[in-house]
Amino acid sequence: MKILAPSPAELTRGRAATPIAFIRAIVAGYRLRGMDPASALAQAQIPPALLEDPAAHVTAAQMELLSGVAMQELDDEALGWFSRRLPWGSYGMLCRASLTSPTLEVALKRWCRHHRLLTEDIVFELAQRGGMATIHVAEHAGLGELREFCLVSTLRYLLGYACWLVDSRIALGEAAFPFPAPAHADAYAYLFAGPARFSAAAACIRFDARYLALPVRRDEKALQAMLQRALPLTVLQYRRDRLLVHGVAQLLAANPAAAHTAEEVAAQLNLSVRTLHRQLKEEGVSLQRLKNAARREHAVKLLLQSARPVKQIAAAVGFDSEKSFARAFREWTGVAPSAYRSNAEPAC
Repeated sequence: MKILAPSPAELTRGRAATPIAFIRAIVAGYRLRGMDPASALAQAQIPPALLEDPAAHVTAAQMELLSGVAMQELDDEALGWFSRRLPWGSYGMLCRASLTSPTLEVALKRWCRHHRLLTEDIVFELAQRGGMATIHVAEHAGLGELREFCLVSTLRYLLGYACWLVDSRIALGEAAFPFPAPAHADAYAYLFAGPARFSAAAACIRFDARYLALPVRRDEKALQAMLQRALPLTVLQYRRDRLLVHGVAQLLAANPAAAHTAEEVAAQLNLSVRTLHRQLKEEGVSLQRLKNAARREHAVKLLLQSARPVKQIAAAVGFDSEKSFARAFREWTGVAPSAYRSNAEPAC
C-alpha cells in the first residue's frame, strides 16, 4: 500500500500539539525490536534531543510521518504493542471487512470481531445501555510501557474510522482510560472531544447509541483513497454531525405548537444559527421543513386518536386559525383535515 507522506512544509506547519510521550513510545517500539529509530526521526524532522524534554510537542504531520515510516521499518502496524507483529495492511483489512455493512452498528461489530483475528492481547466489545453505546477494551496481555499509546491509538483510530464511515462527527459522552492522568492530559481533549476520565476500570469511549443506526456512506473507491493516508483519521475532527436532524426533529416534536425560531433551536443545541442552517442544508433539509413535519405528525395523531375539533387541533400544532391549518394540511397530505379523519380506517 502506497504512502502519501506529508510534505516538508506540512511537517513544520501547524500547531505542535502531539505530546513527545507518543514519539517516545514509537522509539520504544524500535528498542523492543532491537532496531534504530534514527532514520525515522530524521525523516520526521524530530531532533533526538527533543525526546528528553517531557514538555515537548510535535506537529500532527510529524507524528503521521514518523508512524508511517516506523510501521514499514518494523513491519508492524501496531508499532510493538502486541505479542506478535501486525504486518503492513492489517488495519486496512479490517476496514475492508466492515465497509459493506449497512449501518455503523454492523460495521463496528465486524471490526471488533475481526480485530481478534489480528491479536487477542486486547479485545474490543460494543455494548448498548440506556441509550448510550460503549466500546470497551479488555486487556488480556501486559502492554508495559506502550500501554497508554496503544489504548489511545487504537481507540482513536476506531473512532476516526467510524466517523469516516458515516461521514459524521460522533460526539463523545466520555472517553475513559485505566491509568492516572498523564502530564500531557490536555492532549486528550483534542484527540477525544468530550470529557476524559482517568484511573477507570478499563479503556472505553461512549456515545449516543443513535449514531449506530446511521448508514455507511463509503465505498471501495473512497476506501482506497483513505488508505493512502489513513493516519490523519486519528486527529481529524468532523464538523458535520448527522444526528443533528434527529436532534432538531426531537426538539420540535416535544412542542410542535411553539414557534421554534432558528435562534431558539440553535441555542438549545449549543450551535450558532449559521451552523444550524448550514448543517441542515448539508443534510438536504431546512428548519421549516422539519417544523412542518413535526406539526403534520402531531396533527395526524390528534385527528386519528382523538375526537378534538379541527379548530383545537389547529391551535395544538401552532396555527392561529383553522383556515390556515386546513390549507397547510392539504399541502402536506392532499386532503383536508376532516376528510383525512373520515377516510381513516377504524381502529381494530
